[in-house]
Amino acid sequence: MGKFVNNTEEFFVYCKENEVKFVDFRFTDMKGTWHHVTYMLSAVSASSLNNGFPFDGSSIDAWQPIHRSDMLLKPDVDTAFLDPFTADSTIIVFCDVYDIYKGEMYEKCPRSIAKKALIHLSESGVGDVAYFGPENEFFVFEDVKIIDKANESYYRVDTEDGEWNDGATIEGGNMGHRARTKGGYFPVAPIDTGVDLRAEMMQVLEQVGLEVVLGHHEVAQGQHELGIVFGDLIEAADNVQKLKYVIKMVAHLNGKTATFMPKPLYGDNGSGMHVHQSIWKDGKNLFYKQGEYGNLSDMARHYIGGVFKHARAVAAFTNPSTNSYKRLIPGFEAPSILTYSSQNRSASCRIPYGAGEKATRIEMRFPDSTACPYLGFAAMLMAGLDGIKNKLEPVGPMDDDLYELELDEIRERGLPQMPHTLRGALEALVRDYEFLQPVFTKDMVDTYQHYKFETQVWPNEARPTPFELKTMYSC
Repeated sequence: MGKFVNNTEEFFVYCKENEVKFVDFRFTDMKGTWHHVTYMLSAVSASSLNNGFPFDGSSIDAWQPIHRSDMLLKPDVDTAFLDPFTADSTIIVFCDVYDIYKGEMYEKCPRSIAKKALIHLSESGVGDVAYFGPENEFFVFEDVKIIDKANESYYRVDTEDGEWNDGATIEGGNMGHRARTKGGYFPVAPIDTGVDLRAEMMQVLEQVGLEVVLGHHEVAQGQHELGIVFGDLIEAADNVQKLKYVIKMVAHLNGKTATFMPKPLYGDNGSGMHVHQSIWKDGKNLFYKQGEYGNLSDMARHYIGGVFKHARAVAAFTNPSTNSYKRLIPGFEAPSILTYSSQNRSASCRIPYGAGEKATRIEMRFPDSTACPYLGFAAMLMAGLDGIKNKLEPVGPMDDDLYELELDEIRERGLPQMPHTLRGALEALVRDYEFLQPVFTKDMVDTYQHYKFETQVWPNEARPTPFELKTMYSC
């Protein structure tokens, strides 16, 4: 698993060996959306790979103005892999965005920001590599209907797993084997209907260079997870883009639809992106200290303290949708209290069980997959480094079930919490962004929070919902 090519020369050899006809250059916007432009292989040369490919930056949301729209895609050829879904042999290459006006990496390119975060880590002297291991949960549905009009609002998602289908008329008969609400964790077939679909996903993920460990049905109805091996910050974020692409495409080609939306089902568990993290230097895991709580070093604890101190602002990047906060409510394995604990899944930061020196790490459990992975990982790293620099102590450890705490008790004990809305996260980012600099420029942060207000917060707040009509129409 891993790289298929290491340099430009190997790139062209690999293309020849695989009879490649097209090169698909891909880059990521601030939402985390993958964009692409496809070139004939015959139009791609070693010099063009080095110099970059022009594109219109004004056509990407919240990027360049139309009078300064020319930008360059700078390919990383060592990220190349064959697209497993195209009819003609096509090779995909990750790209960074280059600002021709300033002569530097584009300040609003998420992948470039993540690279700057790694440079900052190295220059700080703290470590030379940051490892990230995301766990992206997702739902698979058979049917999705959406209506969003001035006088009508409606959605309906359907999965054969759903207990609401107990009385449905199904061609060939209704077999009745279904996981119940919050009952989907690890049942075998026929309750688990996703065995073959996940197996296909896992095999295709290995084809594109990911090292896959496991796959299983998750707690909610129609919910799944595939586990892949961790990587450094850039590799891990690249792998999230690969994983989401493969999962969506395999589902699509099987007549189903996959979504990484955090909370598509009311009353059942939502999907998170738990992120394992550690910092290393000279081959040594700096988060490990034998005999301490969870075998965590002071540095690891201070890293947690930094993430928690800035968590409300960090959430603008790790939980960047209005739907994110429908997941972060007690009782659904989505932690909102900012404390840490060994093995306790109700804490925002968990220390995984049984980790030796090489495997000791922290697991932030609040992020979700609506995050642009480059921005989410970089924001957590920058917050953690601030915690290390200032020796910040997190609240905890707390080993009891935090979901059992009443709101009054949380307030009385002064336990810090995640923001309850995207508006709250963005307003926190406005007040608290200096820890992100110089990696995240002020212009980038300003553009990001304005864009999220305009495209997420205000449209969401302006819309009446079916629940509001149900509870207020007769008031």
